[in-house]
Amino acid sequence: MAALPDPVAQVEEAVDRTSFDPAPPPRPAAPRRWWGNHLAELRWQAELARLLVDPVFRGAGVPRGDGAPVLLIPGFLAGESSLSVMQGWLGRLGYDGAGSGMIANVDCSDRAADRLERRLLALHARTGRRVALVGHSRGGHFAKALAHRHPDVVSSAVSLGAGLDEPFDISVPTKAAVAAFRTLYAHTSDRIAANGCFTDCCRCRFVGDFGGAFPAGVPLTSIYSRGDGVVRWQSCVVGYARCVEVSGSHVGLAFNRLVYAEIARTLARETRGR
Repeated sequence: MAALPDPVAQVEEAVDRTSFDPAPPPRPAAPRRWWGNHLAELRWQAELARLLVDPVFRGAGVPRGDGAPVLLIPGFLAGESSLSVMQGWLGRLGYDGAGSGMIANVDCSDRAADRLERRLLALHARTGRRVALVGHSRGGHFAKALAHRHPDVVSSAVSLGAGLDEPFDISVPTKAAVAAFRTLYAHTSDRIAANGCFTDCCRCRFVGDFGGAFPAGVPLTSIYSRGDGVVRWQSCVVGYARCVEVSGSHVGLAFNRLVYAEIARTLARETRGR
């Protein structure tokens, strides 16, 4: 004769299964507030001066390019001109350096990514070669998203001081600037307000590309500095990238002689024959 079910056990199971169905969310963690070190960012001028007299700026001691195309993407608030020194250097080194066309990198991420995508595909079509991406700060976010969209078009990606998993792991003043632009655009575009653009809960296509698995066939290098006064350097260190530490400021990563030497070595290694 089969044993009768234990009524006490049945009640306990029912309570466990239905008391909190669905379970309530855990208490949210307190937001990390980090003020950064924006005064120290003034070092970028000294870093630029140091670069201009360094042998690497003349192409000495670093491998030459073979004409491979490279798309340069600036950081938040910056425009194409912020990477003009790097673009000129890449041209002298033997690469086909191309700018982003951005006057200021402050637009909705989705719209900006779509424009950069068209530029990427046009560069690929013109050269017949896969394109390397170099992105500074927010530009690194776009480089990651574009590599996810077009792993067959992107040869490699280099991120300079970008939080690759946590794009808003930035200083309080920088968050305030982002919030200001979100407020400005929210008054001019219902789409931005409805989709949560410029926040960590944005629902645009860009978020899926940025947060998706990085393609195994595209080498990713993340260059960062512990002296970064804008982005928490820890957010630049991820397991799916080759992470390279340099010394210097966040803004100065666009003019850092150590960064330039690493970019030259990385591009020579990752763009040959692609």
